[in-house]
Amino acid sequence: GCELFFAQVTGTVSKEKRVEDVPVIHDFLKVFPKELPGLLPPRQVEFRIDLISGATPVARVPYRLAPSELKELPEQLKELSEKGFIRPSS
Repeated sequence: GCELFFAQVTGTVSKEKRVEDVPVIHDFLKVFPKELPGLLPPRQVEFRIDLISGATPVARVPYRLAPSELKELPEQLKELSEKGFIRPSS
């Protein structure tokens, strides 16, 4: 006997995801601006926290997370870091 392989390949064009496609946003489109304004411009005052020399940080036990939350945490931190919203502390 002979082996026969059959494959059908079709090209699909995936349309870009749009904000309007999210059900909650679709229901309240009037509330959201058409264009997002972007990040705020740089401010003249840089926010900072002055540290006290020799002071030790407060040591607390972190609160418990469910396994699903514990799995999600590093993914969220990575995403926020890549977007520049957070950065590692020094």
